[in-house]
Amino acid sequence: MIEIVQSGPLNTVQDLGRPGYRAIGVSASGAMDPLSVRLGNALLGNEQGAAAIELQTYPFIVRFSVATDLVVTGADGVRLLNDRALMAWCIHRAAAGDVLEIRQPRQGSRVYIAVANGVDVPVVMGSRSTTLRGGFGGHCGRPLAAGDRLSVVPAAKEVARRSIAVVEPAAGLSAVFPAITNDILPVRAIPAGEHDLFGSDADRFWRQHWRISSQSDRTGYRLSGEPIRPEVPMEMRSHGVVPGVVQVPPAGEPIVQMSDANTAGGYPKIAGVIEGDLWRLGQARIGSKIQFVRSTHTEARAVEQAVDRYVEDVSRTAELVRRALGVIA
Repeated sequence: MIEIVQSGPLNTVQDLGRPGYRAIGVSASGAMDPLSVRLGNALLGNEQGAAAIELQTYPFIVRFSVATDLVVTGADGVRLLNDRALMAWCIHRAAAGDVLEIRQPRQGSRVYIAVANGVDVPVVMGSRSTTLRGGFGGHCGRPLAAGDRLSVVPAAKEVARRSIAVVEPAAGLSAVFPAITNDILPVRAIPAGEHDLFGSDADRFWRQHWRISSQSDRTGYRLSGEPIRPEVPMEMRSHGVVPGVVQVPPAGEPIVQMSDANTAGGYPKIAGVIEGDLWRLGQARIGSKIQFVRSTHTEARAVEQAVDRYVEDVSRTAELVRRALGVIA
């Protein structure tokens, strides 16, 4: 059992989401940085989609009532277990009564706590993810609060007590993801259906630096910058949208749909962020700057394959270590 001692707003239980229900108006939800969840679970020997705790407000403090193997991933910040520094991207064992504290990250925005066998909350429509707007999933369909108690999925196997660690993806996949230069995050995207209707403004969409405004959340990031507009005013019927779609409302400042993306919308679509870059966008802070980089379907697929290989390598290596230690047969 995990007891929440202190939590800010909007900290929730998330997994990799609930695809397949957009047709009836249910967003997929899921982690804003799914790669951090996948890697934490890979280290622990969990299914990649096991539920974890997603943090975006701090400090966050929990107490473990039973011995629990855990991994902290995501944003780089201060992590303390019983007031002692805790290495990220590494398996640790918390004993009964131990207290874990996560403070404001120095870089990035979201921290994830994965535990052996996953956080045990009810499965709703195939997922344990919290959908805040719908008020379901996760822990009672709401953010975590002091006094909440989370169950851990009953252990079917024990994880090695000896630490197993992984290089964080920013370093381990540095050849796959463009470097951040001058504090500007490059985000690769593919031109979408109405891209060419923006004329010369389409070129400015790619050239300029956009700032993530304070009007941003898990549903979408509203970007601040010099407005862009179609050459001719247009009205569109509502159409399906997914995470990564970049829409442009009449005011001309783009909105990037994120994990809790709307299921439909009528604003013109200028681009779609490639799926492999969404985890980086999910870690971007309010007020930070991004620049869209024109990509292709071929590149998008190559990035996905590289990420999948990396996660699989971590999972396979962690399993080999556990076998060598005699933890699993």
